[in-house]
Amino acid sequence: MELKEKIIGEIKKIYDPEIPVNIYELGLIYDINVNKKSVNIKMTLTTPNCPVAESLPKEVKDSVMQLDEIEKVELDLVWD
Repeated sequence: MELKEKIIGEIKKIYDPEIPVNIYELGLIYDINVNKKSVNIKMTLTTPNCPVAESLPKEVKDSVMQLDEIEKVELDLVWD
């Protein structure tokens, strides 16, 4: 399995707390760039005042770090 597909698989395990849909299928993940053992993820939240604004990005980062092939995750929270 390609590393990007593994990353997407991990992200799909994370669900929005208010909507029973995973954050990948909900469209909150804008971009995933893999460079060897490093990954950069651009994501957004459903609203700027989202109740999980602090915990959801950390959950994404921690989830992707569970993959043995990944040593570093940078996450950019964007609003456009």
